[in-house]
Amino acid sequence: MNNSSSQTHSRPFRLALIGNPNSGKSSVFNRLTGLQQKVGNFPGVTVDKKLGSYELSNGEKISLIDFPGAYSFYPSAQDERIVVQTLANPLDENYPDAILYVADFTRLEKHLLLFTQIKDLGLPAILGLNMADMAEERGREVDTALLSKKIDAPVVVLSSHSGEGFQELEGYINQLTQVETSHKTTSFYRPNTIEKRVALDLEQAFPNNTVYQNILLAHHYQWLPFLSDDKRQLIERVTEEHDFKTLRHQVQETMARFDQFEPVAKATIKETATDSPGFTEKVDRILTHKVFGPLIFLLLMLFVFQAIYAWAGYPMDGIEWIFGQLNDVVKAVLPAGWLTDLLTDGILAGLGGVVIFIPQIAILFFLINLLEEVGYMARAAYMFDSLMHFFGLNGRSLVALISSGACAIPAIMSTRTIANWKERLITILVAPFISCSARLPVYVVLIGFVVPAGDGDGFFNPQGLAFMGLYLLGIIAALGTALFFKYILKTEERSTLMLELPEYRRPLLRNVTLNVWDKVRSFVIEAGKVILVISIVLWALASYGPADKMAAVEAQTATIATAQNLDANAKEDLEASLKLEASYAGQMGKYIEPVIRPLGFDWKMGVAIICSFAAREVFVGTMATLYSVGSAADDESGIIERLTNERNPVTGEQVYTTATSASLLIFYVFAMMCMSTLAVVKRETKSWKWPIFQFFLMTGIAYLASFAVYQWLA
Repeated sequence: MNNSSSQTHSRPFRLALIGNPNSGKSSVFNRLTGLQQKVGNFPGVTVDKKLGSYELSNGEKISLIDFPGAYSFYPSAQDERIVVQTLANPLDENYPDAILYVADFTRLEKHLLLFTQIKDLGLPAILGLNMADMAEERGREVDTALLSKKIDAPVVVLSSHSGEGFQELEGYINQLTQVETSHKTTSFYRPNTIEKRVALDLEQAFPNNTVYQNILLAHHYQWLPFLSDDKRQLIERVTEEHDFKTLRHQVQETMARFDQFEPVAKATIKETATDSPGFTEKVDRILTHKVFGPLIFLLLMLFVFQAIYAWAGYPMDGIEWIFGQLNDVVKAVLPAGWLTDLLTDGILAGLGGVVIFIPQIAILFFLINLLEEVGYMARAAYMFDSLMHFFGLNGRSLVALISSGACAIPAIMSTRTIANWKERLITILVAPFISCSARLPVYVVLIGFVVPAGDGDGFFNPQGLAFMGLYLLGIIAALGTALFFKYILKTEERSTLMLELPEYRRPLLRNVTLNVWDKVRSFVIEAGKVILVISIVLWALASYGPADKMAAVEAQTATIATAQNLDANAKEDLEASLKLEASYAGQMGKYIEPVIRPLGFDWKMGVAIICSFAAREVFVGTMATLYSVGSAADDESGIIERLTNERNPVTGEQVYTTATSASLLIFYVFAMMCMSTLAVVKRETKSWKWPIFQFFLMTGIAYLASFAVYQWLA
């Protein structure tokens, strides 16, 4: 097979960036592409790919693909499989014309395994030795001319921090685009007799493949998605005929490659010897210490958690103010009517519900990416992996669970760092159990009905302890459910944490900023569409109802207002409450009342539960409207006082008793009452199956727990 030059391509020249995790590959990609990049998906899987464009000095634009980090062509995780899936199939839509292989210059000896495998595919490649600044600090030097000769590929020393070597890199890329490339014979590994026979027998079925690509098919045919059933059966028959043992041949190949490239590395790399421990080793003695390590991690996460509250508060208030002003402007400019209501209470409210989360998402990912860039997050995953593994999770799951205390949305998005599909999915499914900031208004309003405030003496406040207890309850639910899923969900992937602890390094703010931008843009575009649609639907349900019932509300309001001598504001609040009761949302509340009655809930609570699906904090505002305290909607004491005085019109008994309030609290601890979270789960899992399952699971647990609490206390 021939890959012609870019001038004869019907598409731009395609350059793939490949390398080990923590090699700085994404930093190189970001420096080359800047904002000229987007996120897509590899065919048939949920793993993201970064696509970018790069303009050469001659004006030619080429396409860049940033592949997930991988250690070799024998992967242990889903994202690593993408590299094999693409490079073992010359007909793949993402198959590159050439490779830019990025290796950590300070650890080149460990990063050459995958490079030699790529060379044996026959693809032209450039070896980029990244982190030149750190290598220089360690006194490491390389004879680029000799190394280039021995590996038969251009070698360039790079620093994504300073920009060193990128001009030279562009020259090498330009050379690749100007010449025809063709398959070459393997140079780093000579297949044994069995491998040669297997590759030869597969040649007719795969005429575009090299010998080494056919060997890879023999290793991975069971999971490669591009193979048809007929070809998969053919490969199985050939491997059985020649007694091809994949594990044995993988070990033999890996050892043979190390024997080839280790002498090359020793001959071309020189490093000033030092007996004293380096900076990384010194810092790790503290940060990964059995006692001090976890304590430092918890303090860092406490800082992240507090920063999300402290720093996000002002921009979130600003966003809320902006949308409030827009709401007022629209109402002032447009005449009263359904269109104005749709724009203000539907579309603007929906957009506000999307944008309001941006500060939390941006701050969380900024801080987490900062720690990732420094090299610390790999240590955190390493320290807690064994504990998390007991619950079917991963060391990296800990960060997501802690982040859920602020908001489950960015926490779920952060699970992309978890390679194992099962562990990532379990983390996504259980993260919403952790009480987020959106539950705070509900807790504040209802705890007062369950726990007395106390006399104020002593260090601990009973209501404060109850507040903490609700958070602990969410943590217990998350870990318990994770343990359940550990034995229910099945996967062929091995549940192990494989990572290389990188050198501590200065964070590259360009890298952090681009990652934050990518996450924010992804949330607004993908999740925002779902949130906006559901917001409009909820607005319609709460604004409209059967014509006869809605018409009767006005007459009923006028009668009550005259009898009780209500002022204009009180009359408006009363009409809003009666219209909500007569609306389709109110009818839904009446409809589900028999189902929620065993929990101690009436139809008004049912409406609040339905409306708060848009976001949990909507519960308080819905209660304010339902109980005609519109002017006091933002005054929690007003709502608490009104709820305290609420009586059952039939029995005259207090509605918000200890049992009812405790039941409602427990329901909100466990229930999935956040469409934003469901939208993000759908995006991250690329399927509606898991968010639907998650919704019914959490709602079912909430119902049973709430039922038990109410029946016990009533």
